[in-house]
Amino acid sequence: MWKKEDAKPQATTDNITAPAVPLKVQAVTPAGAPLSSGALPVSSRAAACISQGIRIKGEVTGSEDLFVDGLVDGKLNLMNGSLTIGPNGTVKADVYAREVIVRGKIEGKVTGRDKVQLWSTGQVTGEVQTDRLAIEEGALLKGKVEAGRQPAKPSETKATAAATSKTSETAALSSGTAAD
Repeated sequence: MWKKEDAKPQATTDNITAPAVPLKVQAVTPAGAPLSSGALPVSSRAAACISQGIRIKGEVTGSEDLFVDGLVDGKLNLMNGSLTIGPNGTVKADVYAREVIVRGKIEGKVTGRDKVQLWSTGQVTGEVQTDRLAIEEGALLKGKVEAGRQPAKPSETKATAAATSKTSETAALSSGTAAD
């Protein structure tokens, strides 16, 4: 006769599966524009983003990369990170990072331990201190600039000069002896 197990209501969802729909994934820049296949993202490992419309007042610290396309007023300290100021970004702060890339505006002291780059849309007003400075045509820089390696301490300079003079004296003596 009838088994209750065989009789199932017709509206059960046991055998219903959703059709397979391929997902289209498209990379975008932090500004939201599609990323072309040849273009690289602003920062290859940008861990954090302060997007357009966000306003931060105070101190921001960290060791990761940061992309700023909003407004930051205060202090930015990224020990081992890279700071990128997007084209819509405005920073009114003292900035310290391993690398600083400026596509927007910065007012304050900018310290890029390794490098500071000013793109053609970048504007810096204040002091810039870095080992390497790159400025594209069209960028604006107003203020004091200290670029290049810091000179050695005076005691190290004297020791280096003394070693150099001894080496040159030795070279002169040996070359004079060889000529005899």
